[in-house]
Amino acid sequence: MKAELITRFKDVTSEGGVIELVVWRVPQPVPPCTHHFKYRAAFAMKGVRIVGFDNERGKGDHCHVDGRERDYAFVSVEQLVEDFIAAVDAARRGQ
Repeated sequence: MKAELITRFKDVTSEGGVIELVVWRVPQPVPPCTHHFKYRAAFAMKGVRIVGFDNERGKGDHCHVDGRERDYAFVSVEQLVEDFIAAVDAARRGQ
């Protein structure tokens, strides 16, 4: 089984920010994750990442918010989308 694209979304906000989310279903978990998804989600302004959620080999699920990297408890793709949207909304209100 190859990686299967689950969703891909990209939008430019009225302020000129870029919001992008990509999720794949993968045949094997990305260590140390135990789920079968590889994802990246980012909100950037003028080329600077403001919010990011991703899972990478060796780091696992984590997010970047308020200039800090934190562990992220991945539950489902649906919850990831909700958490990412909430973090982007909060960041946009703060700008």
